[in-house]
Amino acid sequence: MEQPRKAIKIADLDAAHLIGAEVEADISPDLPRRQWLYAWLLNPNIPGNYQKSVDKWIAILIIANLFTMVLEQIPAIFEPYKNWFHAFDVFSIIVFVIEYLTRFYLAPEDEEFKAKGNPRLSYMASPFAIIDLLAILPFFLQAFVPFFLQAFVPVDLRALRFLRLLRILKIFRVLLPALKEFKELNRERTFRQKIHALMFNSAYGGKLKEFFDLFIGVWVLISVLAVVLETVASVSYLINIEFVILDTIAVAIFTIEYMMRIYSAVEEPGHRNPLTGRIKQFTNPSTFIDFLAILPFFLEALLHHVLDLRFLRIFRLARLLKLTRGSDATATLFKVIKREWPVMSAAAFIMILLIVLTASLGYLVEHTAQPEKFENIPTSIYWAVITLASVGYGDISPVTPIGRAITVVMSLLGIGIFAIPAGLLASAFSDQLHKERDALKASILRMLGDGELDEEEMALLRSEAKRLHLTVEEMNSILEVLQLELESARKSLLQLPVNVIAQTPLHAVEHYKYLLNQIAQLGIYVDQSAFLEKAQSEDRLTVSELELWKRILEHR
Repeated sequence: MEQPRKAIKIADLDAAHLIGAEVEADISPDLPRRQWLYAWLLNPNIPGNYQKSVDKWIAILIIANLFTMVLEQIPAIFEPYKNWFHAFDVFSIIVFVIEYLTRFYLAPEDEEFKAKGNPRLSYMASPFAIIDLLAILPFFLQAFVPFFLQAFVPVDLRALRFLRLLRILKIFRVLLPALKEFKELNRERTFRQKIHALMFNSAYGGKLKEFFDLFIGVWVLISVLAVVLETVASVSYLINIEFVILDTIAVAIFTIEYMMRIYSAVEEPGHRNPLTGRIKQFTNPSTFIDFLAILPFFLEALLHHVLDLRFLRIFRLARLLKLTRGSDATATLFKVIKREWPVMSAAAFIMILLIVLTASLGYLVEHTAQPEKFENIPTSIYWAVITLASVGYGDISPVTPIGRAITVVMSLLGIGIFAIPAGLLASAFSDQLHKERDALKASILRMLGDGELDEEEMALLRSEAKRLHLTVEEMNSILEVLQLELESARKSLLQLPVNVIAQTPLHAVEHYKYLLNQIAQLGIYVDQSAFLEKAQSEDRLTVSELELWKRILEHR
């Protein structure tokens, strides 16, 4: 028999849960102190507590530690600020020690350890606890090993500072659950399909896909920041080698990502052919941006002895465009431009026409007075653009009365002409958001037709609400309006004769679903034993009618 689907009733629908917003944790203040602390800080099964925040800030602190350890190896940066580096190291140790002791104290409340004989010893022997201990141990060994021990065992304790790199292992506390979820989602799938789940949006990516995108995004920002700082002579002089190493690592990461995307592209719909599918993916704008992000490095490395290609380094800034792949705002903007292109092209044509006419008039009236500035019409186009744009740098300006009069008129016209594309984009962007929200409302209305939302429908609505940046209040308002519309439509439908309803298949389906829902609600409130006894003793219902009753209740 088919298992009944897990669903949520309309009356129980919570917009905060629907759009994935944080809700206030339901934790009783009457719990014992240790249970209360565990519920608030470390229990991953209570929505709205501080567990996710604790993991997030610990992860941020770990990454910050990694960066400081790298910067410590650069004397020009470390020496002037070594006290600040030491203070940050002490702060990190304090936080990590507090975390370790808190988890040690609350181990008896953890499901993983509470059933064991000694929960705290079991926690200390667990892999995560050992990693947490190794992350803080080098600091205390360096600070508190007695000096007389050095006389018998001559060890340079400064070497222990390198063991602080073990702190990066603490990030696995967040990554391992995501990896476990990823394995569950991709069980019995091929290696290429798993790579595809990491590279492309699908139902199989889970949290690990989000972490991978975050990892790539962080490296994009780091590499672009390095490109910017390379242009500062004083900084580049001090850490030029580090910039080269950093760029090499970044290119290696982006190259692996690019190859993974091309390799798994055949799992995308419309890319099934191994050759043409990958070519089609290569020509995709976002994938071509990935190619441009790594191209300057390889061209310079392979052809530097033939051509001076150092100018290509500036094109590494194209890596910033990689961040547009996961941007909903960018996707919406492209839709707007595509939809409004005829109007925008007309506005652009008017601007170009006005610029050429203005430049021609400027050349005509100013060439005699200023032959060195209004040398020709192409030069005058520069003056026309900055005049119509109301910028007016002042490096080229008319001196004749007619030229100045033309400048005044063109400046006033430019305010309106240049505002047209901006106004079109703003209006079309807002209109596109309204259309997408209306589409979301239509989807919700269609899904609420049976009075319930199953897990797949909830996941779809959650992703759409997140994409459209809907708040809890906005989602609640949409749900209330749609539920009222649905109830009103059903009431008006019930007032029609059955033969009229039957003439429209869609109405007939909705009416049938409504009646099934009414029977299910009746089954919830009625005394089942009394109902069946009455139905069978007085032959009120036939055997087939009773069987239908039982089946409806089983599936609801």
